[in-house]
Amino acid sequence: MAFIHSFESEGNWLFKRRGPLPVVLFILALPAIYFTDYTSLSPGFVQSMNIAAVATCIIGFFIRAYTIGTTPKGTSGRNTQEQVAEQLNSSGIYSLVRHPLYLGNYLMWIGIVLFTKNISFTIIVSLLFWIYYERIMFAEERFLERKFGEAYLNWSLKAPAFIPKLSQFKKSAIPFSMKSVLRREYSGVLATVVGFAYVELMINGIKMNDWRIGTTSLYILIATTVIVLVLRTIKHSTKLLDEPDRS
Repeated sequence: MAFIHSFESEGNWLFKRRGPLPVVLFILALPAIYFTDYTSLSPGFVQSMNIAAVATCIIGFFIRAYTIGTTPKGTSGRNTQEQVAEQLNSSGIYSLVRHPLYLGNYLMWIGIVLFTKNISFTIIVSLLFWIYYERIMFAEERFLERKFGEAYLNWSLKAPAFIPKLSQFKKSAIPFSMKSVLRREYSGVLATVVGFAYVELMINGIKMNDWRIGTTSLYILIATTVIVLVLRTIKHSTKLLDEPDRS
């Protein structure tokens, strides 16, 4: 098999199995936490890392939210069985970067990784993320190139793959929809909050033998869970969040 076909095949295989990635990160976090000497970290460093972790996650969420809220039906879906694209997105955030959802994913998950306060672990996860998603992005772009031809090639020459080029923003072809965000992003927010709570629990338990999370973290986890359950109920039991021509 030619290298280009092998790369695409690997990308399609990983695309179908990208869901369990958070579980892998949770497992990898255990040795990172175990081998981190938290007693040697200054309070200022810990506070700075906590702020950086939360801020990075928030930026990632807003990137995902804007992407989801300004894309039409048939694009930017949660499909896992095959590539889907009824039309080529090239406006809005897609005028800045070709893979905004993966960029958002990276920032949200690397924020949780930063919360371990282990810089080496952050670098390792970043490299693993790139190796993993590079193949998925390659497979997606091969699919788009075959389906949209020259239109895709012209867009790909202008929009970077992963690092946004802010100077070439083009207004989205459709208006932002908060309903789309509420309907599609609640599970990702809950996963992120659970990720932070998990890291805090592991640090307290492994390093201090105190298997609890702080009161603030507990309240945030409970509030987020309640909101997610409400949104999930509304989504599956009513039509309040339904929208025509939106995924």
